[in-house]
Amino acid sequence: MRSIIGVDIGTSVTKAVVFDRDGRALHTAVRRSRLARGPGGIVEQDLEEVLRSVAEVVGEAAAPLERVPDALALTGQGDGLWLRDAAGRAVRPAISWMDGRAAGQVAAWQRDGTVDAVYGRTGSGMFPGCHAPLLTWLRTHEPETLERAEVAGYCVDAVAQRLTGTVGVDASDATLPFLDPVTRTYATEALDACGLAGLAHLLPPPAAPGTVLTLDREGAELLGLPEGLPLTAGPYDLPACAIGSGVGELGEGLLTVGTTLACQVLTDRVDLVPGAEPAGMWLCTPDPGKWLRAMPAMVGTAGIDWALTTVGATTADLGDLLAQSPPGAAGVTALPFLSEAGERAPFVAPGARCRFDGISLAHGRADLVRAVCEGVGYAARHCLETAGLSAGLAACGGGTRSEGWMRTFAGILGRPVRVPEETEVGAKGAAIVARRALGDPVDEERWHAAHHVVEPDPRERELYERGYAAYLGEVERSRPRWEAPTG
Repeated sequence: MRSIIGVDIGTSVTKAVVFDRDGRALHTAVRRSRLARGPGGIVEQDLEEVLRSVAEVVGEAAAPLERVPDALALTGQGDGLWLRDAAGRAVRPAISWMDGRAAGQVAAWQRDGTVDAVYGRTGSGMFPGCHAPLLTWLRTHEPETLERAEVAGYCVDAVAQRLTGTVGVDASDATLPFLDPVTRTYATEALDACGLAGLAHLLPPPAAPGTVLTLDREGAELLGLPEGLPLTAGPYDLPACAIGSGVGELGEGLLTVGTTLACQVLTDRVDLVPGAEPAGMWLCTPDPGKWLRAMPAMVGTAGIDWALTTVGATTADLGDLLAQSPPGAAGVTALPFLSEAGERAPFVAPGARCRFDGISLAHGRADLVRAVCEGVGYAARHCLETAGLSAGLAACGGGTRSEGWMRTFAGILGRPVRVPEETEVGAKGAAIVARRALGDPVDEERWHAAHHVVEPDPRERELYERGYAAYLGEVERSRPRWEAPTG
């Protein structure tokens, strides 16, 4: 049986899934990832550990196969800063996209107009865990690291380099913040605005759509697969999830409910509106004539996990807790910004922090948990409306396993939400891209057939409309405080 192994190198886990030609998942393997956290918002990963996790999941997933897979398809976490030497070895621990050490730099650039200048040229906002502020931070604090580096890339291309010996990057990964999404080349004006023109040589060249690499001897030995096996590297997890979830109609969107939210809408034009909020990005897709308007927020399941832990509960209790508190959380509201890096979409505020209102002795732990779930739902609506959602909506990610939370999302969004039955849609999207790159047509109807739809409750519409308006008002009132130099 012909197959492709899709590999999703996530922030918390690495997964490999074997897909047959009809998009059915045959075998799956999972390994947890380790994040090293330090003072000042430091979040880092070890490239060698990540490579070992890839080797382990690929080996386990491929073991039952009777024949060699047709290809290996990589996707994974985006942003962050994965510095390597010419041989692809890390010159320092990889800096995660969740890292907050450069929050002060982003805040300074917001005040002096740098963020606006970059956004006006590339359509990409900036947040602490992206290339520009991280490279600037390293130039001040670790200049010797930059002197040793040959490549300033991302997770997926770092792994691909070690498996194939090729230096490059998918255009989706290269987007934030220096890429002109229309020409798929780096905008020198954006580099100049950040004072980073002298480091442009570190940026890997964006690969052309449909690029296929091959395993070299080192990669073949690491994975236990034949040398010369085709490999595709990208798109990274946001567009890969959109493709794997069946987002194909213009105006259609995807809500990824993971550690953080990722909201995207498919479009056939890049619209750089002067004076618009400098947040989100225009992600290149494998189709040169289409882009994803992405709003990757920092709120998500990590905040729900925090709320559950705080009240002495686990994810297994989420459904019961939501059932115990009525829509509207009995008057308790939450601004759900719990990340140390603040928020990055649909606005950028490194100083954004969580706040609860309306709590009294009459409230219980269920109300607190529901308030956070609803706060994340309001954030999702804010992102999707800003991104221009005008057609259907799909959802994926670990958070979709909670039917109660998905009903809350549907109610707040005021629309049906399509949830694919296949949970590993990132790996599936990577596999679809690989099939197309190999010239093997994909039967879209079969690959995306299995799903269910969560409908909104019309009785909740007015309540959630009022709640959303109140949420937007509280965000606007809080932003001056978050964006102050003192944070």
